[in-house]
Amino acid sequence: MPDLRSLPSVEQLLQTPAAKELIAAYGRPLSLEALRATLDQARKRFPEEGIIPSREALIASAGELLEEWTAPTLLPVINASGVILHTNLGRAPLSVAALQAVRDVSLGYTNLEYDLDQGRRGSRLVHAEALLCRLTGAEAALVVNNNAAAVLLALTALARRRAVVIARSQLVEIGGGFRVPDVMKQSGARLIEVGTTNRVHLSDYEAALDERPALFLRAHRSNFLILGYTSEPSLEEIARLAHHAGLPLVDDLGSGALLDTAHYGLGHEPMVQESLAAGADLVCFSGDKLLGGPQAGLIVGRLDLVGKLRKHPLARALRADKLCLAALSATLLHYLKDEAERQIPVWRMIAASSDELKARARGWAEQLGYGEVIPGESTVGGGSLPGESMPTWLLALDSPSPSRLLARLRQCRPPVIARVQDARLVLDPRTVLPEQESLLIENLKPIL
Repeated sequence: MPDLRSLPSVEQLLQTPAAKELIAAYGRPLSLEALRATLDQARKRFPEEGIIPSREALIASAGELLEEWTAPTLLPVINASGVILHTNLGRAPLSVAALQAVRDVSLGYTNLEYDLDQGRRGSRLVHAEALLCRLTGAEAALVVNNNAAAVLLALTALARRRAVVIARSQLVEIGGGFRVPDVMKQSGARLIEVGTTNRVHLSDYEAALDERPALFLRAHRSNFLILGYTSEPSLEEIARLAHHAGLPLVDDLGSGALLDTAHYGLGHEPMVQESLAAGADLVCFSGDKLLGGPQAGLIVGRLDLVGKLRKHPLARALRADKLCLAALSATLLHYLKDEAERQIPVWRMIAASSDELKARARGWAEQLGYGEVIPGESTVGGGSLPGESMPTWLLALDSPSPSRLLARLRQCRPPVIARVQDARLVLDPRTVLPEQESLLIENLKPIL
């Protein structure tokens, strides 16, 4: 009759070749912890099961624990959903050049805050600034860690304990519970709402001048539309009024495009260059949305205002790191060299032709020997161009339970993210990176 006295000790397990392999792979401290946990589990189960596991079984269980403990939680996935800037999937994939730039600055030391000409301490704030200024026509630029941080910094540095004028139609909430009023409150600025939800007049802004505000703020409604009986003054009109009163105008574009989305059959997303040309003194926008780069908040505009932001203590807490600055600079160079449509994945997806997408979907069907190629729609996503879509071609797969098939695809390595349409699982080639196609097929074959 087995009893707990026959359970091997940790020391006895450590002497086995299999345990030594675990130590070589995971290190002694973690392996030791896993073996102890496995033995504890065996002791707890013994009163019910009456079984003493073999040494091989115990070490195998410890190996499973180690694999579970050390498995990464952040994984690459195949995005076959057709949503280009999928917020839950990390938004914009980086270009090859951006990835190489990150690698180059990661392998050793860099001149992040070192002036090579002067041989002394420099500033990280200069990296990417010249590229942003050349591309947008701005006098100065500043990079922080995301657009919410950019807006928070601008309001804190320019309007703390003072009033900020914004239209009621622009008091937006975006993903993750980010609300413009809450950010303004956190910055210490006092909110002055003007107009109504659907109609705002220039006279509403003019009346708000009696409150002696610090600045005017416009927030682009990037993730919803207001339709019907609406009116709103143009950015040029708001800028003229603000400047006549001696006030700066800050434009929060959210996504912020450097290329005209209308050229690709989409609605026109406001461009950074247009906001500056219209009179905005500061423009805030994201790096990982339509720009197609890393997560970052970009602020471009007047030299004196950007200078105030740079000197504010909050700027240090919100600053971008060397990996972000390297990837951002490489991404901006694609625009400067007029190759964004070919090199930046987001724009390559947006620019993909119907014939190309249909050919890819047909190729998948042929390799799988299964599925039907049907017309469908892709979206930009990422809080950009609400209500807009692009025609695409989908591979539709019939299944008794599409939701179960979706779940199985999510368990693949790498996981595959698709969607269900008309009770069929559909895969959109627009958002599947070309280098991931073979992995997609390999994942699908055994499941189908």
